[in-house]
Amino acid sequence: MTPLKIGLIAGEASGDILGADLIRAIRQRFPQAEFEGIGGPLMIAQGFHSICDMDRLSVMGFTEPLKRLPELLRIRRHLKRHLIAWQPDVVVGIDSPDFTLNVERSMRERGIRTVHYVSPSVWAWRQGRIKTIAKAVDHMLTLFPFEQSFYQEHGVPVSCVGHPLADQIPFDDQREASRQSLSIEGDNPVVALLPGSRAGEVSQLIPIFLETAQWLRRSLPNIEFIVPAANADRKRQILDAIALQTADLPVRVVLGESRTVMAAADAVLMASGTTSLEALLLQRPMVVCYRFSKMSYALLSRLVKTPFFSLPNLLAQRALVPELLQDEVSAEVIGPLILEQLSDENHRETLLAEFRRIHQDLARNASERAASDILAIAGVPKQEPANRAD
Repeated sequence: MTPLKIGLIAGEASGDILGADLIRAIRQRFPQAEFEGIGGPLMIAQGFHSICDMDRLSVMGFTEPLKRLPELLRIRRHLKRHLIAWQPDVVVGIDSPDFTLNVERSMRERGIRTVHYVSPSVWAWRQGRIKTIAKAVDHMLTLFPFEQSFYQEHGVPVSCVGHPLADQIPFDDQREASRQSLSIEGDNPVVALLPGSRAGEVSQLIPIFLETAQWLRRSLPNIEFIVPAANADRKRQILDAIALQTADLPVRVVLGESRTVMAAADAVLMASGTTSLEALLLQRPMVVCYRFSKMSYALLSRLVKTPFFSLPNLLAQRALVPELLQDEVSAEVIGPLILEQLSDENHRETLLAEFRRIHQDLARNASERAASDILAIAGVPKQEPANRAD
């Protein structure tokens, strides 16, 4: 028999993780399946053939993609030629929509079936992109239920596979084990500070987060703080800010270990991002902050079509956790909100019950479901995996 051939395109580390899990899930049913396209080290370790270094697609911001545009266009042309010659049974773009959707549309126009895994935030802003998506994909795989309904409303075939993090993170509380791992002694209240992973985010938020820590210490003298730094450069940046601003503050900076730090904490103060979903799955009360440059905020505030920006609130479709934007991000606003998360037991129990409900809804064996749907698009009879909570 001719082996099953699946084209995969991942443009960043998160896509590499999803792609590697997807390859593993498909190989459980089809050990001889072949996978080619663009992917990272985790996918390559699973036997994936990448025609170029995935890092060449990892561009951020507004100016870098423009500077790198000629190279990105060359890579995309080469990828299209390669896939057309190889003739896969299906091509799957994993996130990175600005790059992958164009390839998917070209494949679909040539009769090759296409799937996109991880919805762009089309439901939140630039909703006109749904027309481009409808022309590019035979099927959309979303991570969140609220995304699925948007595609259904616009007639795009879709299924929600759940989120891999919900499959990975246990349902039981990891607080004590995490505290032991971080050598946290006693039972003092601990607040995790997560100012982001990028230099710009950290420079915007760490001074205010440290001011908030000082505010909280005036109310709770025994409180402690831990900051997980995304990498060595961010650790130096955070330590410099602490030395400049709060020499006597009981704050500890660790390299990496953001999930362990959040699990060990009693509350989390964080920049908006996927870490807010991790905090929810770890059952940690939180305050989520977002700050843009004035120019970016003026532009985005006109384009965004959703009342919320944090994942917990988007998933609940209501104001489940405090989220603060622009000038609201100040110690005088954040401090009382964190204090409430630490001291109001009734509020805390209600919040954690909702977190557990959302966790159960998202734990659907995402990689196995995605594999099953992709194989169905490729013409293989579909098998439905059970939810992890079943």
